[in-house]
Amino acid sequence: MPFSRFAGLISLVFALAFGPSATAQPAGAKGDDFLYRVRSGDTLIGLAQRYTLHDSNWKALQELNGVDDPYRLQIARLLRIPFSMIPVRAATAEVTHVAGEVTIDGRELPFAAQVSEGQKIQTGANGYVVLQLSDQSVVTVPPSTTLVIKRIREFQGTGLTDSIFEMETGSVETQVAPQETGVGRFEVRTPVSVTGVRGTRMRVHADGGSRSSGSRSSGSRSEVVSGMAGVAGAGAGELILRERQGVAMDRDGKSLGVRPLLPAPKLLQPVRAAGGWSMEFEPVAGASAYLVSVARDESGAQLVSQQRIQAPPAHFSASAAGTHYVFVRAIDDAGIGGVDASASFEGAYVLMDGSGNAVSTLGGGMVLVADY
Repeated sequence: MPFSRFAGLISLVFALAFGPSATAQPAGAKGDDFLYRVRSGDTLIGLAQRYTLHDSNWKALQELNGVDDPYRLQIARLLRIPFSMIPVRAATAEVTHVAGEVTIDGRELPFAAQVSEGQKIQTGANGYVVLQLSDQSVVTVPPSTTLVIKRIREFQGTGLTDSIFEMETGSVETQVAPQETGVGRFEVRTPVSVTGVRGTRMRVHADGGSRSSGSRSSGSRSEVVSGMAGVAGAGAGELILRERQGVAMDRDGKSLGVRPLLPAPKLLQPVRAAGGWSMEFEPVAGASAYLVSVARDESGAQLVSQQRIQAPPAHFSASAAGTHYVFVRAIDDAGIGGVDASASFEGAYVLMDGSGNAVSTLGGGMVLVADY
């Protein structure tokens, strides 16, 4: 099945519980419809006004959803609202972190740039970039990734975004709607799969190529660290991934089976070593390799380096001063990454003056003491 035919089989995400305390949560998307889960007090007229800006659209919503009484909606029921009825406006994503070689449409990508719909971001072998959407969703793009901003818009008056990313090869790590306000649509598409999310910390990897390319290594992997997501492939219907689950798709878009993420390694305290730091950790049963990442922030979004190792210990460093964080995750035999473990360490030494202040260069940077 060609990509265009299964791209509509996107995420139908279910809330974990729908008790009396459940709040209204826009629940992502399925096909050409926005999904909304009903809460106490909702009416079709109110929802039509809120999302389509015309209360008269309640009749169309009633027919589409087979609602008997537009004033008495079943709590936790999932309602469909066509995207074609929801007014949108153009939006952008802000570059909040960039390191190494990163280009946008073939040009160098500067910090604080605004990325628009239709633009292509490419990271080199040492390139890292972080995008932030208007709903505070964060997209981290590690090295060797090609990512097209297929769609980036906002639902007028709702604070929700409508975002679609197409990844030819590489990886993205996302934290979607961290304010827990729900999301209109957030999809990551690869040549063989579509992953749609809501309120989720998720990773998607594409090996490159497609069925038509004949590459035996092509395929994709999706990993949900928290929340839930739906994954659709050309060779199967939609799969629901729950917290700490992952799935790999082969080059034909066929699922290789949902499996639990490997647990976080047990890390020992980092110690200084020649040229940087060294850290031991306990091997994880079922791991075929480990990914070691260094970031400037505790959440791990602002990456500055990544490396794949076969076994402990991990060796790493930082080229800048200040507190940094190292993250280690186990990778299973299908290439699915597990849960991260993290530890903090101090970056490079800086030259200090007699008053204890860092010595700055003419360009405003700090003078680093060679290695350690």
